[in-house]
Amino acid sequence: MKRLLSLTLAIFCCLCLAVATERRAYAYVDPGSGLLALQSIAAGLAAAAYYMRRRIAALFGRGKTTAKTVVLPTAKQEDSNRNVA
Repeated sequence: MKRLLSLTLAIFCCLCLAVATERRAYAYVDPGSGLLALQSIAAGLAAAAYYMRRRIAALFGRGKTTAKTVVLPTAKQEDSNRNVA
């Protein structure tokens, strides 16, 4: 958790510095580039959801999901009181 918090804080600081030091751009930006950025973000979110699909399913699942146990039959133990010939 500490690692995630540190990483998030570092990314936030980098973004703040990038925004604070930006210069005015005298160039043409294609109107479709914003849609490309949105598509990239959506693809990243879909990939993260696919990677964590079991945890998401457990979050929205019904009640508690318990691990199923399998009972295997065992061989009968022979009576030790029998006399062997």
